Order: sequence, then C-alpha cells, then structure tokens
Amino acid sequence: MRTITCSCRPSEVTTDEWSFSLLPLDNDVISMELPEFFRDNFLAGDQRWVRTAGSALHLLHSLYGPFSKLYGIGRCSKMAYESWREQVEEGEQTARQAEIGKVFLIDRDVDFVTPLCSQVVYEGLVDDIFRIKCGCVEFGPDVTSSDKSLKVMLNSQDKVFNEIRNEHFSNVFGFLSQKARNLQGAYDKRRGMDIKQMKTFVSEELKGLKQEHRLLSMHIGASESIMKRKTKQDFQELLKTEHSLLEGFEIRESISFLEEHISRQVSMMESLRLLCLLSITENGLLPKDYRSLKAQYLQSYGADHLLTFSNLRQAGLLAEQPAGEALTAMESKVGKLVNDKAAGKLTDAFSSLARKSNFRALSRKLNLVPKSDEEYDLRVPRDMAYIFSGAYVPLSCRLVEQVLERDGWTGMEEVTRLLNGHEFAVTGSSGADARTQSDAQRIVLVMFLGGCTFSEISALRFLGREKGYKFIVVTTAITNSSRLIESLLGNQI
Repeated sequence: MRTITCSCRPSEVTTDEWSFSLLPLDNDVISMELPEFFRDNFLAGDQRWVRTAGSALHLLHSLYGPFSKLYGIGRCSKMAYESWREQVEEGEQTARQAEIGKVFLIDRDVDFVTPLCSQVVYEGLVDDIFRIKCGCVEFGPDVTSSDKSLKVMLNSQDKVFNEIRNEHFSNVFGFLSQKARNLQGAYDKRRGMDIKQMKTFVSEELKGLKQEHRLLSMHIGASESIMKRKTKQDFQELLKTEHSLLEGFEIRESISFLEEHISRQVSMMESLRLLCLLSITENGLLPKDYRSLKAQYLQSYGADHLLTFSNLRQAGLLAEQPAGEALTAMESKVGKLVNDKAAGKLTDAFSSLARKSNFRALSRKLNLVPKSDEEYDLRVPRDMAYIFSGAYVPLSCRLVEQVLERDGWTGMEEVTRLLNGHEFAVTGSSGADARTQSDAQRIVLVMFLGGCTFSEISALRFLGREKGYKFIVVTTAITNSSRLIESLLGNQI
C-alpha cells in the first residue's frame, strides 16, 4: 500500500492510496516485492503476508482465470490457496475465457539447496554481483568505462540481454563477440552507398544500430567485470566444493575447505552459505563438526553472530545431528554390496544409529544430480542442470516438471513424505470452449512463496521450451544466497 500526500494548506490536503500487490518485472516474471516475507513467515512464524499472497492469486484469477488445476506443496502454499479459495467464494462468479490453465504454489523452505548454490547463468551472476532491484540494476564506472554509474532496466526489451540472460556464463563471451562482428558488418554497409541509400540507412537503421552498440558495450563491460571476480582460483575451488557437497563425495575435504575459508576470512556470507549447504545436503552436521565450525566462525567474524546461528537453525538452514545418528558413506553401502546374514546384521546395527538424508533420498528419487561420468555440453544443454554447470537440477523446478507430467502427486508419495507433506492438487472450473481451454493448459503460473532465484526462472524457461509450456513466474521477491542469509542475520530487527 502506498499513500500519496499533497503538501498544501490543511484544508486543501487530500490523500489517495495506490494499492498494488503485483509488479511485472518482465513479460513472464511478476514480483510482489515483499523481501520481508521470507523472514516474517519462515523464521518469525508471522503469517500476515499469507492473505496478501492469496489476494495476489485472486487478482490473477479474476483477470486470467478460471484456473483448471491448482497444485502446491508447503504449509504456506496451502494457507495461501485456502485464502484464495475463500476470496473466490466470497466474490462474484463471472464466466470468462481462461488464459492461465494451471497454477503451482511452492514454499521456499521446500527447496533451500537451489538458492544456496552459486548462480552461473548470466542474469543470476548479474544479480549476485550488481544486485538487480525491481528489474533495475546500477552498473558502476568499471562497467560503463566512464566516471559515472548507469542505471538500466534489464528485461526482454533489451535485445542483447534477452538473448544471453539464460545462458551459462561460459557461452556469453562467444555470443557477444559474434554480435559485435555482426554489428560491425552492419556499419560497414555504409561504404559505397549513394546519397539516397545513405539517407535511408540513417533514417531507418542507424538509430537501432547505435542503441544495439550501446547495449552491447554495456553487457561486454558487465561480463568483463564478472569474469574478473569469477575466474579467480578461489571461485573455481568454491564451485568444486559445492559440486562435491551436491554429489555427496569428499565431504571431509569440503569441510577442510570451509575451515580454511573461515580462517582466512574470505567472505562472511560465503562461509555461512557453504555451512548451510553442507548442513542441508548432509541432513545436519555431526555434533563435533557443528561445534568446531561454529566456534571457528564466531572467532573469525565475532560472537554477535550467535543469534545468526540460532536463526539459521530455527529456519531449517542449519542443523546438528543428534549424537549417534551419523552414518558414513562406506557403512551405508554395506547392505547393497553384500547380502549374507552377517552383513545384514551389520547394516541393521548401523541403521539403528542412522537417519536418512532427505536431500540424498530426494536426489536419488528425482535424479537431481546427473551422472558425473557423462560429459555435459553447456552449449547444447540437455536438461535443467545446465544452470548449475550440469551438476544439479533445481529441486523446485523438478517438482513442477514431475507434477505436470503426472497431473498431480500420484506416484510421488515418498517424495512428498520426505518433503514433510502439505501437498495438494485441486481441480478448478473450466468455463471455456475446448480449443481455448487446451491453449490455456499450456500456460502455467508458478508462485514461489519466500522468493525465487533467476536461476530457477531460467530453468523454467528451458523446461517450457522443451515441454511446450509457457511459464509465468510469480514470486514474493527475487532472492539469492546473499539475500536469503542476510534476512536471517542476528542484527536484523
């Protein structure tokens, strides 16, 4: 809610309100611009924004509904759906042509791994380094090659950006180089033109070429700035450690890397991010590792982060395994390798002390981590894993894919159990002719409650191209690993 006030004499003061719940960032991305939603709901348990999310869904329903199917998972998603349903029942029912067929609601805490991973698609990297706010970014002098900063809108109207936004960063320079050559060729056409041809060129093409040249220069500058930061040895080691955590290999080596990262004070936020990623992928830290890493972190960055650790634990980003519940990788393989009774008893003994890692189990069931022995061609991606260099398919996007394929949660009972339930699939009304209804079924609205990343948006765009869907992403706010963790820092009031 925004209030506009006029500064006049008291008798002439008038007030007006502009109530907006949805801010279009692009033709397929809508934000509620509620960055506080995540902390309020998932940490403080404050559910005041649930009604706001339900109202946003109700607005979309009134404009583009009726929805034929609604799916969702997560406690907050279920409450937002119920709020929406109440508002629909209270309001007037008007028959209209459906433009959006299916809706998928998902809580951010269903998938914490994805926002904790380093983004490597161009738009995600720009957000990580320069911070995109409401679809706008400010590039400093190092990008603009001048002594001034420049604020620009990043959306599909920027033709250069639109072609590289979803690309893995390793492909971006090649595209920009080719674009520069094509642009130079277009300029070179001026040579040998007569007066009439030159006049036509100036009036019809030159303005567009100058605009494209300006955009190209800007994105080359941004890419060079990103390259300086992301090609350092530290970043390559960071990615290697992330991939090891996702795959479940070399965990002790990853912990050693994290300890070194903390002791060198490389980055307070990066250390916390890796610590949370380690905890979630391993279903909690061993007590001795938790105590050791916590002590090292507090010694490096200050005891005032005690509250930060408390917040991370409460939100579910950091956990300590109860004593005696750890199971080594070697022990977990015993039952699979040997089938005799002795091995069975040994496995049972270990299992009695162990608890399954939900992420590992989900990763196996949903094939989230592609086989590492296969070469992944990032120039021609074969699945959504390309957004993380072929190392990981985002859980949130895989759930959307599977539910759409199955038209519900049937056959995914074990997955929903591992995700703590709160799933639903509801059939709505149709109210449109068969052809129009069929077209609308290819339009899917995905609503993230607690924020979504540009990497997830890129993954859904890829899925849409592969499966013939048009995805519209609605989110409470755009997030990334830094924003997610910053919202839980102990110095937040």
